[in-house]
Amino acid sequence: MWNMPKIWVIRGLKKGILTTSYPKSQPTSEEVPVRSLPPRPTDAADWHAGEKGCPTGAIDSADKKVDLGRCVYCRLCSSAGFSFEDGPGGRTGALQASFLGNRAAGARQIFGRSLHVMMIDVGSCNACNLEVLNLSNPYYDVSRLGIAFTNSPKHADALIVVGALNPAMVDVLKRTFESMPEPKLVLSVGACAVSGGIFKGAEGFVSPVCDAIPVDVVVPGCPPSPVQILEGLLLAAGRLKEEGARR
Repeated sequence: MWNMPKIWVIRGLKKGILTTSYPKSQPTSEEVPVRSLPPRPTDAADWHAGEKGCPTGAIDSADKKVDLGRCVYCRLCSSAGFSFEDGPGGRTGALQASFLGNRAAGARQIFGRSLHVMMIDVGSCNACNLEVLNLSNPYYDVSRLGIAFTNSPKHADALIVVGALNPAMVDVLKRTFESMPEPKLVLSVGACAVSGGIFKGAEGFVSPVCDAIPVDVVVPGCPPSPVQILEGLLLAAGRLKEEGARR
């Protein structure tokens, strides 16, 4: 139990105090760990077996597609020939935030230098929450990019929604969104918020967040890493090129 803190202290002393260089440079293997790499089919992939074994219905054998919004990275499809290794683009292949285009490009330009973000949990396991909050630590230091967190929707430019939307939180979510000043952005972060993940079809799950309020950017993952969430924030604010964004 005491060995792990010692390992990180020694590691920190060896490497010195560092802050990620993303987005100026591509993410490293530490910033996007193996658990955050999306599944990709190999030439030997058995799509039917993958679809049958997928607990969230993320694999479509008919169209031979993987819906990363539903994927929880459980790796059960690895036995069907799906790989969780680096793809041709390396770690950049794990950056999967998608711009949905619900806001005018002109409005997004307002957020070029400053972005105040609020997070709301509509029914999560806290995994996504922790990854979002990690953006404030010295390593990611989002303040260097003009991004700051706020606890009030009236001060927020962007709303990050995490968790599987449950009945008790629907009205809270809508009122939070309505309390935000215009123009405003919404990010749906993590498989639960994007599609319901493993809770889709459960009695306590209402719908994906996008069915309750307008969503501008989705960030898949279970949970996504901080750098993937940061990609979503920069994409929402119009500070990343959209050519690489996938819907």
